Amino acid sequence: MNNQPDILCIGSVLWDVIGRSASHMRQGSDVPGRITRLPGGVAMNIAMTLRRFGLTPALLTTIGKDDEGVELLNACIGMGLNCDYVYLSEDLPTDRYMAVEGANGLIAAIADAHSLETAGDKILRVLADGTLGSAAQPYEGVIALDGNLTLGLLKEITASPLFAAADLRVAPASPGKAERLAPLLDHPHATLYVNIQEAGLLCQTTFQTSNEAAIALIARGAHGVMVTDGGACASFGNAAAIITQTPPEVLVTRVTGAGDTFMAAHIAAEIRGEDAEAALTTALNAAAAYVSGETPL
Repeated sequence: MNNQPDILCIGSVLWDVIGRSASHMRQGSDVPGRITRLPGGVAMNIAMTLRRFGLTPALLTTIGKDDEGVELLNACIGMGLNCDYVYLSEDLPTDRYMAVEGANGLIAAIADAHSLETAGDKILRVLADGTLGSAAQPYEGVIALDGNLTLGLLKEITASPLFAAADLRVAPASPGKAERLAPLLDHPHATLYVNIQEAGLLCQTTFQTSNEAAIALIARGAHGVMVTDGGACASFGNAAAIITQTPPEVLVTRVTGAGDTFMAAHIAAEIRGEDAEAALTTALNAAAAYVSGETPL
């Protein structure tokens, strides 16, 4: 297999511990269900979907050398992901994410990405030392960037010559981290993938439609945007044009990872050469298949 990367995925790679129940839940609910542990994290979820679309993504992240980290690294390699550039830490534990989902959607989640945050720019060394690029010859390909990085590191990336030539595709990781992406609004090659709530946090307001949110983000200086709104319309575009489509109606059986799947499918479609309308359709169909359970975990 050719393991030369087509795209770099920078950010969280961790264990997802997800409890799912077919029951509607609220605070204090105690219901039967299933608990799974699978490789996850924004960068990981994006990479796995890119692999399903025939691309070879490389992970730039940190994984601990603890037992959980060894198991996670082997799982990534087994999926055909390029792990040559992963920063393996002697003293940082492998990160984890825990969520509870009911028939009424995500109930609660906790992301423990402290090791990624602590590692900081160590995960980016291969972009500076000539392995994948340098300040004089920066990496020119597509980079999927995860908002689990610290605000300080995201600011550094915005101004860094190492990212000056890259096609940056950026996800906030969660609404709680959306405002970390504010520095990237000014990056001339960054496309932000956000939901309508995250768009509102970035613009310090609320929006009724994804189209309205996309227009506002571009007005604030964004080079390119993709705004989703659950089962409602999604909007993609830039200052020249914005397109909006409605996703297929499906029965939702899971939600964790849906946004990452959508983003990865869209990136893969564009890399294949699909035009804007076709790429958005591809992404919406991929996300629908994922949340309905048609796409295997």
